[in-house]
Amino acid sequence: MNSQTKINSSLRTVEWKNNKVVMIDQTKLPNELVFVEYNDFNQVANAIKTLVVRGAPAIGVSGAFGLALAALQSKTTTKTELILDLEKAKKILFDTRPTAINLGWGLEQIMKVAHAGTSVNQIKTSIVDEAKKMAEDDININKTMGKYGSVLFENNDTIMTHCNAGALATVAYGTALGVIRATKESGKNVKVIATETRPIQQGSRLTAFELKHDGFDVSLIPDTAVGYTMANGLVNKVVVGADRIVKTGHVFNKIGTYQVATMAKQHGIPFYVAAPLSTFDMKNNAQDVIIEMRKGSEVTGIGDKKTAPDGIGVINPAFDMTPPELITGIITEKGVAKPPFKESIKKLFEAN
Repeated sequence: MNSQTKINSSLRTVEWKNNKVVMIDQTKLPNELVFVEYNDFNQVANAIKTLVVRGAPAIGVSGAFGLALAALQSKTTTKTELILDLEKAKKILFDTRPTAINLGWGLEQIMKVAHAGTSVNQIKTSIVDEAKKMAEDDININKTMGKYGSVLFENNDTIMTHCNAGALATVAYGTALGVIRATKESGKNVKVIATETRPIQQGSRLTAFELKHDGFDVSLIPDTAVGYTMANGLVNKVVVGADRIVKTGHVFNKIGTYQVATMAKQHGIPFYVAAPLSTFDMKNNAQDVIIEMRKGSEVTGIGDKKTAPDGIGVINPAFDMTPPELITGIITEKGVAKPPFKESIKKLFEAN
Protein backbone atom coordinates (compact mmCIF):
# COMPACT_ATOMS: atom_id res chain seq x y z
CA MET A 1 0.00 0.00 0.00
CA ASN A 2 1.56 3.32 -1.02
CA SER A 3 1.35 6.44 1.13
CA GLN A 4 -1.16 8.10 -1.19
CA THR A 5 -3.65 5.25 -0.86
CA LYS A 6 -3.14 5.09 2.87
CA ILE A 7 -3.61 8.80 3.49
CA ASN A 8 -6.81 8.92 1.45
CA SER A 9 -8.39 6.10 3.43
CA SER A 10 -7.25 6.04 7.04
CA LEU A 11 -6.66 9.77 7.51
CA ARG A 12 -9.70 11.21 5.80
CA THR A 13 -10.33 14.29 7.92
CA VAL A 14 -13.99 14.87 7.13
CA GLU A 15 -16.54 12.92 5.13
CA TRP A 16 -20.26 12.32 4.63
CA LYS A 17 -21.55 8.88 5.67
CA ASN A 18 -25.18 7.80 6.02
CA ASN A 19 -26.41 11.40 6.24
CA LYS A 20 -23.94 12.19 9.01
CA VAL A 21 -20.68 14.14 9.07
CA VAL A 22 -17.74 12.04 10.25
CA MET A 23 -14.55 13.81 11.38
CA ILE A 24 -11.25 13.01 12.99
CA ASP A 25 -11.23 14.75 16.39
CA GLN A 26 -7.96 16.63 16.05
CA THR A 27 -7.99 17.75 19.68
CA LYS A 28 -7.27 14.12 20.65
CA LEU A 29 -4.20 13.74 18.41
CA PRO A 30 -1.51 12.44 18.63
CA ASN A 31 -2.53 10.32 21.66
CA GLU A 32 -5.69 8.89 20.12
CA LEU A 33 -7.11 8.65 16.60
CA VAL A 34 -10.80 9.24 17.32
CA PHE A 35 -13.60 9.66 14.76
CA VAL A 36 -16.70 11.64 15.75
CA GLU A 37 -20.13 11.66 14.07
CA TYR A 38 -22.52 14.60 13.84
CA ASN A 39 -26.12 14.78 12.65
CA ASP A 40 -26.81 18.42 13.68
CA PHE A 41 -25.26 21.48 12.01
CA ASN A 42 -24.80 23.10 15.46
CA GLN A 43 -22.47 20.24 16.37
CA VAL A 44 -20.44 20.93 13.21
CA ALA A 45 -20.27 24.64 14.08
CA ASN A 46 -19.01 23.78 17.55
CA ALA A 47 -16.45 21.35 16.06
CA ILE A 48 -15.07 24.14 13.85
CA LYS A 49 -14.96 26.61 16.75
CA THR A 50 -13.25 24.20 19.16
CA LEU A 51 -10.71 22.97 16.57
CA VAL A 52 -12.03 19.41 16.37
CA VAL A 53 -11.62 20.20 12.66
CA ARG A 54 -9.23 22.92 11.47
CA GLY A 55 -7.29 23.97 8.38
CA ALA A 56 -8.87 26.27 5.81
CA PRO A 57 -9.86 23.69 3.13
CA ALA A 58 -11.17 21.24 5.76
CA ILE A 59 -13.39 23.83 7.42
CA GLY A 60 -14.64 24.98 4.01
CA VAL A 61 -15.92 21.47 3.30
CA SER A 62 -17.10 21.07 6.91
CA GLY A 63 -19.18 24.23 6.53
CA ALA A 64 -20.73 22.81 3.36
CA PHE A 65 -21.49 19.53 5.17
CA GLY A 66 -22.93 21.56 8.06
CA LEU A 67 -25.38 23.27 5.69
CA ALA A 68 -26.25 19.88 4.21
CA LEU A 69 -27.19 18.71 7.72
CA ALA A 70 -29.19 21.93 8.25
CA ALA A 71 -31.11 21.18 5.05
CA LEU A 72 -31.91 17.64 6.21
CA GLN A 73 -32.86 18.93 9.68
CA SER A 74 -35.28 21.49 8.26
CA LYS A 75 -38.95 20.53 8.58
CA THR A 76 -40.14 23.25 6.19
CA THR A 77 -42.36 22.52 3.22
CA THR A 78 -41.55 25.47 0.92
CA LYS A 79 -38.36 26.63 -0.78
CA THR A 80 -38.62 30.09 0.82
CA GLU A 81 -38.79 28.65 4.34
CA LEU A 82 -35.94 26.24 3.63
CA ILE A 83 -33.73 29.10 2.38
CA LEU A 84 -34.49 31.01 5.60
CA ASP A 85 -33.45 28.00 7.68
CA LEU A 86 -30.27 27.66 5.66
CA GLU A 87 -29.43 31.37 6.05
CA LYS A 88 -29.73 31.06 9.85
CA ALA A 89 -27.48 27.98 9.86
CA LYS A 90 -25.03 29.71 7.50
CA LYS A 91 -24.60 32.61 9.94
CA ILE A 92 -23.96 30.27 12.89
CA LEU A 93 -21.40 28.30 10.87
CA PHE A 94 -19.70 31.38 9.39
CA ASP A 95 -19.23 33.11 12.75
CA THR A 96 -17.07 30.24 14.08
CA ARG A 97 -13.76 31.26 12.38
CA PRO A 98 -13.57 34.72 10.76
CA THR A 99 -10.08 34.65 9.20
CA ALA A 100 -10.10 31.56 6.95
CA ILE A 101 -11.78 32.50 3.66
CA ASN A 102 -12.60 28.89 2.64
CA LEU A 103 -15.40 28.67 5.21
CA GLY A 104 -17.35 31.52 3.60
CA TRP A 105 -16.57 30.11 0.16
CA GLY A 106 -17.94 26.66 1.08
CA LEU A 107 -21.12 28.12 2.55
CA GLU A 108 -21.73 30.37 -0.48
CA GLN A 109 -21.31 27.43 -2.88
CA ILE A 110 -24.06 25.55 -1.04
CA MET A 111 -26.37 28.58 -0.93
CA LYS A 112 -26.03 28.99 -4.72
CA VAL A 113 -27.23 25.39 -5.15
CA ALA A 114 -30.12 26.03 -2.75
CA HIS A 115 -31.27 29.15 -4.59
CA ALA A 116 -31.08 27.36 -7.96
CA GLY A 117 -33.29 24.49 -6.78
CA THR A 118 -37.03 24.10 -7.20
CA SER A 119 -38.73 21.75 -4.73
CA VAL A 120 -37.66 21.24 -1.11
CA ASN A 121 -36.71 17.60 -1.68
CA GLN A 122 -34.75 18.42 -4.84
CA ILE A 123 -32.83 21.20 -3.02
CA LYS A 124 -31.95 18.87 -0.13
CA THR A 125 -30.64 16.19 -2.52
CA SER A 126 -28.69 18.76 -4.57
CA ILE A 127 -27.08 20.28 -1.46
CA VAL A 128 -25.88 16.90 -0.18
CA ASP A 129 -24.54 15.99 -3.64
CA GLU A 130 -22.73 19.33 -3.98
CA ALA A 131 -21.13 19.08 -0.52
CA LYS A 132 -19.90 15.54 -1.30
CA LYS A 133 -18.53 16.75 -4.65
CA MET A 134 -16.68 19.60 -2.90
CA ALA A 135 -14.98 17.05 -0.64
CA GLU A 136 -13.83 14.95 -3.63
CA ASP A 137 -12.74 18.07 -5.53
CA ASP A 138 -10.61 19.09 -2.55
CA ILE A 139 -8.56 15.89 -2.79
CA ASN A 140 -8.10 16.20 -6.56
CA ILE A 141 -7.16 19.89 -6.31
CA ASN A 142 -4.55 19.09 -3.66
CA LYS A 143 -3.03 16.36 -5.81
CA THR A 144 -2.81 18.72 -8.81
CA MET A 145 -1.29 21.41 -6.59
CA GLY A 146 1.21 18.85 -5.30
CA LYS A 147 2.37 18.07 -8.84
CA TYR A 148 2.92 21.75 -9.65
CA GLY A 149 4.80 22.20 -6.39
CA SER A 150 6.95 19.07 -6.59
CA VAL A 151 9.09 20.49 -9.43
CA LEU A 152 10.27 23.28 -7.08
CA PHE A 153 11.96 20.78 -4.76
CA GLU A 154 15.13 18.78 -5.36
CA ASN A 155 16.30 15.33 -4.34
CA ASN A 156 17.65 15.36 -0.76
CA ASP A 157 16.00 18.69 0.14
CA THR A 158 15.18 19.29 3.79
CA ILE A 159 11.89 21.16 3.87
CA MET A 160 10.59 23.18 6.81
CA THR A 161 6.86 23.56 7.37
CA HIS A 162 4.89 25.50 9.98
CA CYS A 163 1.55 24.55 11.57
CA ASN A 164 -0.37 21.77 9.79
CA ALA A 165 -1.24 22.08 6.11
CA GLY A 166 -1.51 18.37 5.53
CA ALA A 167 -4.22 15.75 5.16
CA LEU A 168 -5.57 16.86 8.54
CA ALA A 169 -6.04 20.45 7.30
CA THR A 170 -7.92 19.32 4.18
CA VAL A 171 -10.30 16.49 3.29
CA ALA A 172 -7.21 14.36 2.58
CA TYR A 173 -3.71 14.66 1.06
CA GLY A 174 -2.95 18.26 2.05
CA THR A 175 -1.73 21.59 0.63
CA ALA A 176 1.84 22.24 1.87
CA LEU A 177 2.23 18.62 2.94
CA GLY A 178 0.53 17.60 -0.30
CA VAL A 179 3.42 19.27 -2.14
CA ILE A 180 5.88 17.35 0.07
CA ARG A 181 3.95 14.10 -0.56
CA ALA A 182 3.98 14.69 -4.32
CA THR A 183 7.72 15.43 -4.21
CA LYS A 184 8.34 12.09 -2.50
CA GLU A 185 5.95 10.30 -4.88
CA SER A 186 7.94 11.73 -7.83
CA GLY A 187 10.91 9.69 -6.61
CA LYS A 188 12.83 12.37 -4.73
CA ASN A 189 14.17 11.77 -1.25
CA VAL A 190 13.12 14.56 1.15
CA LYS A 191 13.32 15.22 4.87
CA VAL A 192 10.92 17.44 6.79
CA ILE A 193 11.45 19.77 9.74
CA ALA A 194 8.20 20.66 11.52
CA THR A 195 7.85 23.56 13.95
CA GLU A 196 5.88 22.76 17.09
CA THR A 197 3.51 25.72 16.38
CA ARG A 198 2.57 27.06 19.78
CA PRO A 199 0.21 27.53 21.49
CA ILE A 200 -2.01 24.73 20.09
CA GLN A 201 0.93 22.61 18.89
CA GLN A 202 -0.48 21.79 15.45
CA GLY A 203 3.06 21.02 14.26
CA SER A 204 3.97 18.56 16.99
CA ARG A 205 0.50 17.05 17.45
CA LEU A 206 -0.66 16.93 13.84
CA THR A 207 2.10 17.45 11.25
CA ALA A 208 4.62 15.21 13.00
CA PHE A 209 1.84 12.65 13.58
CA GLU A 210 0.69 12.39 9.97
CA LEU A 211 4.19 12.50 8.47
CA LYS A 212 5.39 9.76 10.80
CA HIS A 213 2.17 7.85 9.99
CA ASP A 214 3.15 8.01 6.31
CA GLY A 215 6.79 7.02 6.74
CA PHE A 216 8.46 10.41 6.23
CA ASP A 217 11.77 11.37 7.84
CA VAL A 218 10.45 14.16 10.09
CA SER A 219 12.17 16.12 12.88
CA LEU A 220 10.42 18.45 15.31
CA ILE A 221 11.85 21.79 16.48
CA PRO A 222 10.63 24.39 18.96
CA ASP A 223 9.30 27.54 17.28
CA THR A 224 12.24 29.43 18.79
CA ALA A 225 14.75 27.24 16.88
CA VAL A 226 13.76 28.37 13.37
CA GLY A 227 16.65 30.83 13.15
CA TYR A 228 19.14 28.31 14.58
CA THR A 229 18.03 25.63 12.12
CA MET A 230 18.38 27.95 9.13
CA ALA A 231 21.66 29.54 10.26
CA ASN A 232 23.22 26.09 10.62
CA GLY A 233 22.22 24.94 7.14
CA LEU A 234 19.78 22.30 8.36
CA VAL A 235 17.00 23.39 5.99
CA ASN A 236 17.01 24.58 2.38
CA LYS A 237 13.34 25.15 1.46
CA VAL A 238 10.15 26.18 3.30
CA VAL A 239 6.55 25.44 2.35
CA VAL A 240 3.47 26.45 4.36
CA GLY A 241 -0.28 26.57 3.79
CA ALA A 242 -2.58 29.59 4.02
CA ASP A 243 -5.92 30.54 5.54
CA ARG A 244 -6.43 33.53 3.25
CA ILE A 245 -4.45 35.16 0.46
CA VAL A 246 -5.50 38.57 -0.84
CA LYS A 247 -5.04 39.71 -4.46
CA THR A 248 -1.78 41.53 -3.64
CA GLY A 249 -0.12 38.31 -2.43
CA HIS A 250 -0.34 39.08 1.30
CA VAL A 251 -0.71 35.71 3.03
CA PHE A 252 -2.65 35.14 6.24
CA ASN A 253 -1.61 31.93 7.95
CA LYS A 254 -1.00 30.46 11.40
CA ILE A 255 0.68 32.81 13.86
CA GLY A 256 4.45 32.51 13.50
CA THR A 257 4.44 32.18 9.70
CA TYR A 258 5.66 35.78 9.33
CA GLN A 259 8.65 35.01 11.57
CA VAL A 260 9.53 31.88 9.57
CA ALA A 261 9.30 33.85 6.29
CA THR A 262 11.46 36.69 7.68
CA MET A 263 14.11 34.21 8.82
CA ALA A 264 14.02 32.44 5.44
CA LYS A 265 14.59 35.74 3.63
CA GLN A 266 17.50 36.56 5.96
CA HIS A 267 19.16 33.22 5.13
CA GLY A 268 18.37 33.14 1.40
CA ILE A 269 16.02 30.15 1.70
CA PRO A 270 13.08 29.92 -0.75
CA PHE A 271 9.73 30.35 1.03
CA TYR A 272 6.69 28.86 -0.72
CA VAL A 273 2.98 28.97 0.10
CA ALA A 274 0.60 26.22 -1.10
CA ALA A 275 -3.12 26.98 -1.29
CA PRO A 276 -6.09 26.30 -3.60
CA LEU A 277 -7.81 29.15 -5.45
CA SER A 278 -10.67 28.88 -2.92
CA THR A 279 -8.26 30.35 -0.32
CA PHE A 280 -7.82 33.56 -2.33
CA ASP A 281 -9.82 36.64 -1.36
CA MET A 282 -9.98 38.82 -4.47
CA LYS A 283 -12.31 41.39 -2.89
CA ASN A 284 -10.67 42.57 0.33
CA ASN A 285 -7.39 44.33 0.94
CA ALA A 286 -4.87 43.10 3.51
CA GLN A 287 -5.92 45.71 6.07
CA ASP A 288 -9.57 44.58 5.85
CA VAL A 289 -8.90 41.03 7.07
CA ILE A 290 -10.00 40.28 10.63
CA ILE A 291 -7.38 38.41 12.66
CA GLU A 292 -9.05 35.97 15.04
CA MET A 293 -8.02 36.44 18.67
CA ARG A 294 -8.23 33.34 20.84
CA LYS A 295 -8.62 32.78 24.57
CA GLY A 296 -5.70 33.52 26.88
CA SER A 297 -5.80 30.09 28.53
CA GLU A 298 -4.23 28.61 25.39
CA VAL A 299 -1.07 30.55 26.27
CA THR A 300 -1.10 30.47 30.08
CA GLY A 301 -1.19 26.68 30.29
CA ILE A 302 -0.65 23.43 28.43
CA GLY A 303 -3.64 21.17 28.85
CA ASP A 304 -4.61 21.29 32.53
CA LYS A 305 -1.17 22.46 33.65
CA LYS A 306 -0.69 26.16 34.39
CA THR A 307 2.53 27.67 33.04
CA ALA A 308 1.93 31.35 33.88
CA PRO A 309 0.72 33.37 36.88
CA ASP A 310 -2.92 34.37 37.26
CA GLY A 311 -4.06 37.85 36.34
CA ILE A 312 -1.64 38.62 33.50
CA GLY A 313 -2.62 40.06 30.14
CA VAL A 314 -2.42 37.74 27.11
CA ILE A 315 -2.22 38.61 23.40
CA ASN A 316 -3.14 35.47 21.46
CA PRO A 317 -3.72 36.06 17.73
CA ALA A 318 -4.44 32.89 15.76
CA PHE A 319 -2.93 34.23 12.52
CA ASP A 320 -0.45 36.75 11.16
CA MET A 321 0.21 38.33 7.77
CA THR A 322 3.25 37.57 5.63
CA PRO A 323 3.92 40.32 3.05
CA PRO A 324 4.54 39.36 -0.59
CA GLU A 325 8.18 40.50 -0.63
CA LEU A 326 9.05 37.54 1.63
CA ILE A 327 7.36 34.95 -0.61
CA THR A 328 9.17 33.10 -3.42
CA GLY A 329 6.05 31.59 -4.97
CA ILE A 330 2.43 30.60 -4.30
CA ILE A 331 1.58 27.08 -5.44
CA THR A 332 -2.02 26.51 -6.63
CA GLU A 333 -3.94 23.93 -8.65
CA LYS A 334 -3.58 26.25 -11.69
CA GLY A 335 0.17 26.71 -11.43
CA VAL A 336 2.72 28.66 -9.41
CA ALA A 337 2.29 32.41 -8.96
CA LYS A 338 5.59 34.33 -8.83
CA PRO A 339 6.32 37.99 -8.02
CA PRO A 340 4.88 40.45 -8.87
CA PHE A 341 1.92 38.67 -7.30
CA LYS A 342 -0.82 41.11 -8.20
CA GLU A 343 -0.33 40.27 -11.89
CA SER A 344 0.43 36.55 -11.50
CA ILE A 345 -2.54 35.91 -9.17
CA LYS A 346 -4.85 37.73 -11.57
CA LYS A 347 -3.60 35.48 -14.41
CA LEU A 348 -4.36 32.35 -12.36
CA PHE A 349 -7.98 33.44 -12.05
CA GLU A 350 -8.22 34.38 -15.72
CA ALA A 351 -7.01 30.86 -16.55
CA ASN A 352 -9.55 29.29 -14.18
